[in-house]
Amino acid sequence: MSNDDQYGGGAGHGEVGGTGQTRTRLPDSPSDAYGTPRRTPRASRGLITVVGVVVLLIAAIAFANRSQNTPEPPTSNKPPTTNPTNPTGTAPVAKGFAHDEQGAQSAAANYAVALGSDGMFRKDTRHTITDGVYTPEAAARLKAPQDAAYSPAFLAKLGLDPNGIPPQANTFISRTIPVGTRVESYASGTARISVWATGLIGMSGEKSTDPVRTTWKTWVFDLAWSGDDWKISADSQQDGPAPVPGDVAASSADDISKATKEFGGFTYAR
Repeated sequence: MSNDDQYGGGAGHGEVGGTGQTRTRLPDSPSDAYGTPRRTPRASRGLITVVGVVVLLIAAIAFANRSQNTPEPPTSNKPPTTNPTNPTGTAPVAKGFAHDEQGAQSAAANYAVALGSDGMFRKDTRHTITDGVYTPEAAARLKAPQDAAYSPAFLAKLGLDPNGIPPQANTFISRTIPVGTRVESYASGTARISVWATGLIGMSGEKSTDPVRTTWKTWVFDLAWSGDDWKISADSQQDGPAPVPGDVAASSADDISKATKEFGGFTYAR
């Protein structure tokens, strides 16, 4: 065979051999369609490496999320322990209060509500309240001094008439709200209970000269077990403790009147 044939033979094309010999091609000739080209590095190896790294990252992220979202163990069926600041006390009995320490606290708190109500400013309801919360001896002793204390002059300062009635289109407010109780002493037949309470008192109306204000007092009750119930044998008051007033703006007289009518007072305080 000639070196000048139509297959592109000739010097400089990387062929060896002469006439009559078999033509061969060097493998590094990229233009030769007949020779076996040199194998280049496989790109699939790099791709496999990248995919492997991505899979490992995904697995790590999934594991981290699973660790953060570990479900909490099922809650116990046991009731939560009582917080010392939560209100306590047995439910009121059918008549009167329980003959125990908690019953004495409940009686004192409720008697503070009754004695701090607007019913004390009218003679008929005042006598009913006094007979209900004091021992018979204490009630008989206190009615006359109470009537003297709630004199027409005192009622007039609050904007009430001699019978304790407010002017038309005005609302007189007097409420006591117990905040907490403290046992000073207790025995089976006697108890001394302090009631820390806040209150509202004043006249709500456009022409009122005695606007509704808040009070803070501690009421100390000496209780006696009398007639199958706790009754007050003696009591006293002192101002405070009073917290720092909040920054809530005072409401209008009309809003206070509406709130008094819409929100009834408590009949059972503890």
